[in-house]
Amino acid sequence: MTLSVRTPQGAVVGVAATFLALLALGAYGEVGLRQAAAVLIGGLAGLSLYHASFGFTSAWRRIVTERRGGGLRAQFVLIMLTSAVSFPLIAWGSALGWPVGGFVFPFGIAAALGAFLFGIGMQLGGGCGSGTLFTAGGGSTRMMITLAAFVLGSVAATAHLHLWGRLPKLPPVSLIRELGPQGAFLATAVVLGVLAVATVRIEKRAHGDIAAPPRTGSLLTGPWSPMLGALMLAIVGIATFVVVGRPWGITSAFALWGAKAFHAVGVPVETWPYWSWQPGALENSVLRDTTSVMDFGVILGAMIAAALAGRFAPVWHLNRRDVLTALAGGLLMGYGARLAYGCNIGAYLGGLVSGSLHGWLWLGFGFLGSLAGTRLRLRLGMG
Repeated sequence: MTLSVRTPQGAVVGVAATFLALLALGAYGEVGLRQAAAVLIGGLAGLSLYHASFGFTSAWRRIVTERRGGGLRAQFVLIMLTSAVSFPLIAWGSALGWPVGGFVFPFGIAAALGAFLFGIGMQLGGGCGSGTLFTAGGGSTRMMITLAAFVLGSVAATAHLHLWGRLPKLPPVSLIRELGPQGAFLATAVVLGVLAVATVRIEKRAHGDIAAPPRTGSLLTGPWSPMLGALMLAIVGIATFVVVGRPWGITSAFALWGAKAFHAVGVPVETWPYWSWQPGALENSVLRDTTSVMDFGVILGAMIAAALAGRFAPVWHLNRRDVLTALAGGLLMGYGARLAYGCNIGAYLGGLVSGSLHGWLWLGFGFLGSLAGTRLRLRLGMG
C-alpha cells in the first residue's frame, strides 16, 4: 500500500521560496554577490529540470528499451548551445578580463571504472546527479534514500582516491587548446550530429517515424518541452561559467557533506589525502562551497516547480526492492563519480562544454554502464 501526503501547494511554494531567499542571503554573507547568484542559478536549474523532466538517466534507458532518442537529442542541443558560449570564453576570457576555466582532466583505468559504475548506479537509483537532486526536491522519498547513499558512496571513495590515482591514465587533452575554439566547436558538432542521426535512424527503424516531442504547456506550471528544457539548462550552464568561472558541477558537494558528517562524529577524514589537500574545507561553512549552494538551490527550485505544477506529494511507503535498489544505486553513483571526476553534469556535460577529451571517454564508459544497469533493471522487474 502506498501512503501519499497531500500538502497545500501554495504553502510549499512559499516555504521553498523563503528558504531559497535565506540561502542566497546566507551565501552572500559568507562569500559575496557571486555566491548568492550561484544559489539562484541552482534554483533556476531545479525549476528547469523538473518542468522539462530533463533526465539523463531516462534518455539513456529509452534509446535501449524503447528505441526512442528524443531525450538524447535534447542533450546534444544543450551541449551545443552551451559550447557556443563556453568555448570562446575559455579561449579568450582572460584576455577580455573575464577568466574562465574548464574541466579538463586525465582519463584512465580508475575513471573508466568509475564512469561504468556510475552508469549502472544511475539506472538502479533512478537518476543521475542532477536527477537525484531535482526528483528529491520534487517530493520523491525514494530519491532521498538514493541521495543519502550517494553521499555515503562519495565520501567512501575519498578514502581511497589517492590509491586509484596511481593507476595508468591518459594525459588531459583540451580540444580548445589543440584546435582552437572554432575547430573544437566544429568537431563537437560533427560528432554530436552523427550521434543524433544515428538515434533518428534507430527510432525510424523501430517505429517508422520519430515521436513528436512533448509541447510546452505553461512556463510557470509546466510541463516544458525537452527543447525548452535544453535552452533553459544551457542558460544555467552559461550563467555558471560567467558567474562562477567554471562549468556546472554537482557531486563534489556530496563528498563534502559526507566528510563533514563523518568529521562531526569523530571519523578522522582530515587525515585522508583527499581532504588534507583541501585545507579548510571541513571547517568552513558549507555556504562557502559553491557547488553545495547550487545543489541546495536545485532541490529548492524543483520543490517550487513541483508545487507550482500541483504535484508535490511525498510518498512514504516504499517496498523492499525500492529501498535496496535506491541504496545500491546511490552507493555506486557516489563511488563512481569520485573516480570519474563527476556525474553526467560535471564529467559528461562539464567535460564536453570544456572541450575536454575526458568528457567523450566518460560518455562511452558511462553509457556502457547504463546499458548494463538497464538490463539489470529489467531482470529485477523495474521496467
